[in-house]
Amino acid sequence: MSAPIAVIVGASRDRGKYGNISLHAHRDAGYRVIPVNPAGGSIEGIPAVTSLSEVVDRPIQRVSLYVPPAIGIDLLQQIERLNPEEVWLNPGTESSELLRRARALGLPIVEGCSIVDSKLRPMRSG
Repeated sequence: MSAPIAVIVGASRDRGKYGNISLHAHRDAGYRVIPVNPAGGSIEGIPAVTSLSEVVDRPIQRVSLYVPPAIGIDLLQQIERLNPEEVWLNPGTESSELLRRARALGLPIVEGCSIVDSKLRPMRSG
């Protein structure tokens, strides 16, 4: 079985930012990571896509947001098309409006820190 896929929206080249720390944490937890950054290129040696529409691999286990709520709101319909098992709203990415719209779309929202969760939850197998 292939590794679960984690899409990191707001992935960063800056090693001090959570969007970069998340790449390491998820990769170390056994996820295949897809960084999303408008600049594209490569982040920590992983090819980055410039938008969610470029994510073609399935199934998506997790989408983890590291963008401001206004940007997250604009991405909700694209996230819905990915049909992820989980959508993580990391601290600072959530707002009441984003939550309302995400729930209206039926997205499986998790409010919390996906970095902490990736370190606590062993990779699923089977």
